[in-house]
Amino acid sequence: MLMGNNHFVNHRLDSATDTEGTAGKLPAREEVSAAYRWRLEDIYETQAQWDVDAKTVQELAAKLAALQGKLSESSAVLLQALQLEDQIGEKIGRLFAFAKMKRDEDNRNTTYQALTDKAMSILVQLESGKAFLVPEILAMEEARLEKFLSENEQLQLYRFMIDEILREKPHVLSAEAEQLLAAAGEVTEAPSQIFTMFNNADMTFPMVKDGDGNEIELTHGRFMQLLEDPNREVRREAFDKMYSTYVKSKNTLASIYAASVKKDVFYAQVRNYESARQMMLDGDNVPLSVYDNLIAAVDEALPALHKYIGLRRRILNLDTVHPYDLYTPIVGELNEKIPYDDAVQTVISSLSVLGEDYQRIARDGLAGGWVDVYETRGKTNGAYSWGSYGVHPYILLNYQDSLDNMFTLAHELGHAMHTYFSNASQPYVYSNYTIFVAEVASTCNEALLLDHLLQTTDDKRRRAYLINHQLESLRGTLFHQTMFAEFEKATHEKVEQGVPLTPEVLNQLYYDLNQKYYGSADSVVDKDMEIGWARIPHFYRAFYVYKYATGVSAATALSQKILREGQPAVDDYLSFLRSGGSDQPINLLKKAGVDMESPEPVRAALHQFSQLVDELSQLLDSN
Repeated sequence: MLMGNNHFVNHRLDSATDTEGTAGKLPAREEVSAAYRWRLEDIYETQAQWDVDAKTVQELAAKLAALQGKLSESSAVLLQALQLEDQIGEKIGRLFAFAKMKRDEDNRNTTYQALTDKAMSILVQLESGKAFLVPEILAMEEARLEKFLSENEQLQLYRFMIDEILREKPHVLSAEAEQLLAAAGEVTEAPSQIFTMFNNADMTFPMVKDGDGNEIELTHGRFMQLLEDPNREVRREAFDKMYSTYVKSKNTLASIYAASVKKDVFYAQVRNYESARQMMLDGDNVPLSVYDNLIAAVDEALPALHKYIGLRRRILNLDTVHPYDLYTPIVGELNEKIPYDDAVQTVISSLSVLGEDYQRIARDGLAGGWVDVYETRGKTNGAYSWGSYGVHPYILLNYQDSLDNMFTLAHELGHAMHTYFSNASQPYVYSNYTIFVAEVASTCNEALLLDHLLQTTDDKRRRAYLINHQLESLRGTLFHQTMFAEFEKATHEKVEQGVPLTPEVLNQLYYDLNQKYYGSADSVVDKDMEIGWARIPHFYRAFYVYKYATGVSAATALSQKILREGQPAVDDYLSFLRSGGSDQPINLLKKAGVDMESPEPVRAALHQFSQLVDELSQLLDSN
């Protein structure tokens, strides 16, 4: 699953969708036109079909289990086992995606809560049942394994996968231990599941006043809209009420997050890694130096961030910048409404540089049941793209009529197109590209959209607005996500050192990092900001967020190559999208033209941020 950059964004929904009640309440799902809802029946038309696949998966799992202890007998047996694993993986992918996305439509729906739990149980059983595969492959003499690969042409498909298994040999346990760990999966995933239900289904927020003085219900989706409001009192009230709500549950949320970190540390220790961070990066075969280089490069560039905060204070005419002043556009009187259909047309136009075929697939997908567009009661907040092999990708949005939401659409469409090309070009075993490269296609789409918008306007104010938007995007990905990465590094290190993650410890860590990144002569970090860690869903997918920063750096480099070099760069880029997980992620990016083992792509993106701050300052001073 690919979670997108989880913008908590919302705007007034277009009245034609009938998605707002008269009292500012969120609509029920059935009130939204089918044209703006995804088509999950493309996975399963009926519950009965889901049940059939669930039964088939169990039957295939029994066949696979019967091969335990026999993999070294012949190349035919090894091939059979790997093919069965693929068949099981493809079907369980559909089972779980369908159940989870149905639950995401309305987290209050107990039918799909139960179906998701059932899918998770099946998944855990399957993981336990196939846990013997890797240990048995590793137990084989390498000469015998090489003989199997040489004599059986069909096994050649799995050579890269087997090489990856051999690479991780020091961290694979016995078959019995692997089965035990796999069987515990449902329990160890509990912190993430509990947080999801607490945050999306149980947590409610007070009423607040919007910019027109109307009382509306504060929601995850509306929070960012309110922080963008030009009225400072609207921003302050939304900030205070959002964070004070989380403060009331600080002990519960700290316990949930601490359990998640302890899970990560436990797995790292039993798998003989030096740290949880090393374990999580090793899955992508990414050296720790990439993570450390990112933090060091961003640390060096903090003066540019502080310069931007100073510009924000000056243009907004504030004595000092508070956290709730960081999101409102500093280019006034350009609050243009961008209905979803208009956003689709603009995004598709911006992708013309990638060729007619890319545009056609994207256009047909957006009109063909890929997307769930609007925020409704109980729906999972944020945005993501998710695909299961053999079925088109899906996109969850909570769209509102804003420029930021149009960029979110472009971002998630990038994910979806990466999944589409990967699934269309790769066999199942290599269709699932790693998370390290997952944010590249999405962020490249955003860069191409920005270039298109800048190229099609000669209005200085609109150009300034777009540059302000790009600065906010880079601030959110390069700076803010790196701050999150530092937080994750610190919390895991504390648990590894035996330090309990109490609310006080988490609050102090998060506040100090905010002070480092956002505290300056022009700004102040409010104390309420210390609870901000409690709002971040991505913290339950440890050491994921740094990939937003590396991804935007790689995407910046690739988009510039595409715009500068044309078709040769496009060909390399589309080849990258089609490559799936068929090579190391670092190698895939190198083939596309970016070396992420070097700090230079990150430094170049940070340099672009600094240049944009200067350009924005000049544009605003000239008006």
